[in-house]
Amino acid sequence: MKKPKVVSAEEWQQARDELLKAEKELTRAQDALAAQRRRLPMVRFATDYVFDTPAGPKTLLDLFDGRDQLVVYQFMDNGPDHYCPGCTYLTDSVPVTGLARLAERGVTWVTVSNMPLAQIEAYKAQRGWTLPFVSSHGTSFSADCGAGRGFMLSVFLRDGDQVWRTYNTTARGVDRLVFVNSILDLTPYGRQEDWEDSPPGWPQHPTYG
Repeated sequence: MKKPKVVSAEEWQQARDELLKAEKELTRAQDALAAQRRRLPMVRFATDYVFDTPAGPKTLLDLFDGRDQLVVYQFMDNGPDHYCPGCTYLTDSVPVTGLARLAERGVTWVTVSNMPLAQIEAYKAQRGWTLPFVSSHGTSFSADCGAGRGFMLSVFLRDGDQVWRTYNTTARGVDRLVFVNSILDLTPYGRQEDWEDSPPGWPQHPTYG
């Protein structure tokens, strides 16, 4: 397995300083993007969906759990006994303590899937997940969000008994939320996935093995 080039401390610091300039530019660009995101308009969203939950049927308003903001991750439904590896990877990385911190800021997180609740509960037990996870099975919620049979992250804002959609993302927009990926992107070998631009000889493999 090849390794990064060995240089003097002075050469390393010079290279690190050059990279820091690029990192600072990216940080400022991300701040500007977040500011633009906060200025997105919103669109009214239906509230008459009924989700199947371990505590009984709940509406979209109920999922807010009394808060004004709701983040929904839609976990793919690949059929009985088949589970999306990417959705599983993301869900493994969601920290329960992080959800508590979001709640302190007025944000509720819920994972939703078209899988029947019994299938969700069995998979939760297998993976050891304790995060809120409900079923949209039998509703048009996934289709109305535009997720279809795929995955998506959506953000909703509540104003009394009305709900508005403010943001959504999928694909790499969701990928970048994963804690493990963020850390791996700082390491010399990266995520070791075959789509990455890495030096010749770096270890790489297909994204999902």
